[in-house]
Amino acid sequence: MADLLVYFKRPNFWHQTINIYYWNTQPSSSTVQWPGVPMTAEGNNWYSYRFSGIEAANIVFNDGKRRKTADLWRNQIGWFIKDTWYDRHPETPFQPLIVHFKRPITWQQTINIYCWDTWPSSQTSSWPGVPMTAEGNNWYRYEFREAEAANFLFNDGKGEQTKDLHRNREGWYLKRSWYDENPDKPSIPVISAIPKGATYLDSQRIILSSSNENDTIYYTTDGSEPTVNSTPYGQPIVIDNSTTLRCLGCNILGEVGAISEFIYTIDPNADLRKPTITSSIDSGNYPEAIAPNFTITDLRDAAIIVYYTNDGTEPSRKSNIYVQGKAINGLTGPKMIVNNTTNLRFLVIDGIGHETYADFYYSVSKTVEGKEFREETIYFLLTTRFYDGDPSNNFFCRDRIKFNHYGQAEDPHWRGDFKGLIQKLDYIKDLGFTAIWITPPIENRSGLDYHGYHGYDWNRIDPRLESPDATYQDLINEAHARGLKIIQDIVVNHSCQYGIRGKVWIDHLPIKYYVPHGLQQGQINYGPYHGNLGNYQSEFREDNDNPVAPQWFKERQNSDPQGCVPLVDPVTGETVPREGYNPNRFFGIDANNLDPEWYHQDGFMAGGDWESIAIHTKHLAGDTIDLATRRDNVKDYLINAICRYLDMGVDALRIDTVKHVERNNLLEYINAWKAHKPGLFVFGENLVKGTGWGDLFGDDNAPSCLRPWWYTRLGDDAKNPASGGDSGLSVLDFSLFSTFRDNVSRGSFQGIGSILAKDWVYGDATQLVTFLQNHDVGPDNDFRFRFQGNTEWAAATYNLLWTIRGIPCLYYGEEIEFMKGAPQDIIGNDDTLDQTGRAYFGDHLEDDKIQATQSHPLYQHIKRLNLIRSRIPALQKAPMSQVNEWGNAMSFVREDKASDSYVAVGLTIGGEQKIKINKVHNGTYRDAVTGNTINVNNNTISFSVKANSAGIYVLNGEGKIGEDGAYLR
Repeated sequence: MADLLVYFKRPNFWHQTINIYYWNTQPSSSTVQWPGVPMTAEGNNWYSYRFSGIEAANIVFNDGKRRKTADLWRNQIGWFIKDTWYDRHPETPFQPLIVHFKRPITWQQTINIYCWDTWPSSQTSSWPGVPMTAEGNNWYRYEFREAEAANFLFNDGKGEQTKDLHRNREGWYLKRSWYDENPDKPSIPVISAIPKGATYLDSQRIILSSSNENDTIYYTTDGSEPTVNSTPYGQPIVIDNSTTLRCLGCNILGEVGAISEFIYTIDPNADLRKPTITSSIDSGNYPEAIAPNFTITDLRDAAIIVYYTNDGTEPSRKSNIYVQGKAINGLTGPKMIVNNTTNLRFLVIDGIGHETYADFYYSVSKTVEGKEFREETIYFLLTTRFYDGDPSNNFFCRDRIKFNHYGQAEDPHWRGDFKGLIQKLDYIKDLGFTAIWITPPIENRSGLDYHGYHGYDWNRIDPRLESPDATYQDLINEAHARGLKIIQDIVVNHSCQYGIRGKVWIDHLPIKYYVPHGLQQGQINYGPYHGNLGNYQSEFREDNDNPVAPQWFKERQNSDPQGCVPLVDPVTGETVPREGYNPNRFFGIDANNLDPEWYHQDGFMAGGDWESIAIHTKHLAGDTIDLATRRDNVKDYLINAICRYLDMGVDALRIDTVKHVERNNLLEYINAWKAHKPGLFVFGENLVKGTGWGDLFGDDNAPSCLRPWWYTRLGDDAKNPASGGDSGLSVLDFSLFSTFRDNVSRGSFQGIGSILAKDWVYGDATQLVTFLQNHDVGPDNDFRFRFQGNTEWAAATYNLLWTIRGIPCLYYGEEIEFMKGAPQDIIGNDDTLDQTGRAYFGDHLEDDKIQATQSHPLYQHIKRLNLIRSRIPALQKAPMSQVNEWGNAMSFVREDKASDSYVAVGLTIGGEQKIKINKVHNGTYRDAVTGNTINVNNNTISFSVKANSAGIYVLNGEGKIGEDGAYLR
């Protein structure tokens, strides 16, 4: 039975809140009180409402202020505008549906498509359907000229057929999967060589490969430019002498890629080993001052020189000298006194110019007493949007600036900071949370980088977050002083479009020379960006200060702030600034020309890539460039950078976009951090909008090796979670979250029990991080909007999250229904942050408003839940058993034998419910919510739970914990 879904276009003169009043529903008859229930805003004055389990209904749309439609009737999806029903969205152009199918080689040559229930016009074909049109290479095509969506199946009329399919946009169907573009279309060839071009002691056997299986490779070994008339590659190439190997790829469509060059130097006397540096005292946390010294070794009997810094900056030949001399027998330098948190960074240069960089991290400071992370509850915030403690470090990004009625820019993207967060730590502590998850604090670069996911320098905290009296170290120390832990969000798989400062350069023109169509250089007036779009806070208006930039770019890093001195584009030979000049030269990325030492070169995510292993090596977007995470230089850089923050006192790590890194590769990083800081808790984001079981249960269209559970396991069998143990990485519980759109957002627990029944799939389900919403997703409108259901339903959801297995996490502002129903991120072309779930929260924390904030019933509700959970070990650490869910209520048992903690829980959403749980331990139970006492002697406990409340009956418990509120009573 399909749900009835209706849409209504609000007339301009109606009030903003639109209700739907209904009666005489079918098949079950139900009625609501006038004026009905609120509809969901969809944008552009459209509102929607879904009747769950209802196929038809009488309807009146109204605004609760006397304006209403006539009595209406609907028994199928419909859009109502200007007194007329439509079977499809009346404001969108008709797009005929086109589908493509690749014939399996065992099928007959004639391929048919059999269809039914097409939309908007109803069309049905007689079996076996109508013939499809052959497109070549076993592909077939069919166009539904009068339909935008359809149910259908492909068949050969001789017994072979696909399963029932549905499609509402053009697609290519191959091997039981849909793609948004032809998966067989070859890419532009990119040539790789193994081993890479470098200096070697003896001859090398070079194996060439191209990005497509059927590409032809042509090459030269005399330094000349290869063409399609050059020698075709067939067998490995043996190189005995120093050689420049140049290669060209051509795909089956005749498309030719860029020339790849690999330079090999064969020198039997080459010194290929860099000098090494070790410390007498390992990096780590120390309660008192220490005095390490450092020893350098080198294979050559030649002088070396060692430079160092102790302020976190990268050492260079201009830095202080630590020691110099010959190191063939080891060279030890003087002791260095360390009495606070210090990052000692060294540059060692040997006699022939080999360079070795090394970092050592020492922390001499307070730390929070270690405890199991399952005992924590997490408050998640975007640092830049939480509270502004220092307006002097505020910053407007280039994109999405908000202007007031006077044309003045307001609400800077970089608004909250560490100083503001320190000032409000007591607010978070009062709410009862014990850990704070902050967005990545490292230095960022992008047109919209306020959230921290566009890393530019992993070794530097972004200065827009810090103040002279409120550094990152100050935040960690202040949090620890209050017993709060800091969870640092980190990104492993990508950097920004500028590369990584001091390590790798990505080719661009300076942004200050970009002139959009219709504008003139020097006359651009976009908020604080006057004259040009270069960084308005930089003396020379330049965003990119990467020291490894080529000389022509470096000359403009410290000159020409107006961006008016002509600059010749070295790629095209054309001169900028020039109106409308190719924006890709300023903002775009040529994946083929990225440095393979640091980046993948497999292009950008598209179509079916999101549900395939291509996600491991393709770029997420133009300003999130995929790092070559298997390379040792990338590992060393990222691992060492994060170790620095662990040594500063960071207590746990959250990893962004984990499914973009192959599991075993990601675990190399995680295991290194755990070795550096034993007991470290690490959890990751593997975003799915569905059950997320992969290959296991037939309800998921992606392989298990991309799914959350796989990253929590060590096995190699994607269809057998038990083939390996716990990987030591936990994940955010997107499988549970994905049910919320269809249950708690509608006042039900329906379907939650089936998710919990599969907890065995994870390495350890009790370590999952659970949530109702975060900065990317919410439970409403296709997972894009903040929770907009009834307040009591939100309270019931928190009752669930705080009592089931896992570590509950709250997104900033949920405690007062902040930005209720707003999109979590920008959606429309002109949206600004104040219209989204990422709006600035600080106004609610000011002295004149904080009392109202803390008096909100959800604030008090969550505060009590934190108190209850902190006093009952079973709610923190125990697995679940005897899970029973029946829509409006659920019950379960949790037992933690290590702490002798046993609890029986009943939850309701909606009306009051009677709870009965069998097979419980006998004894005396006391409810942490009401204080009610029940003596059990027949292994069955029965109790009533009020609407949207909880019964938390603890065996030999202390009784009532906290005071009654609006929902826990």
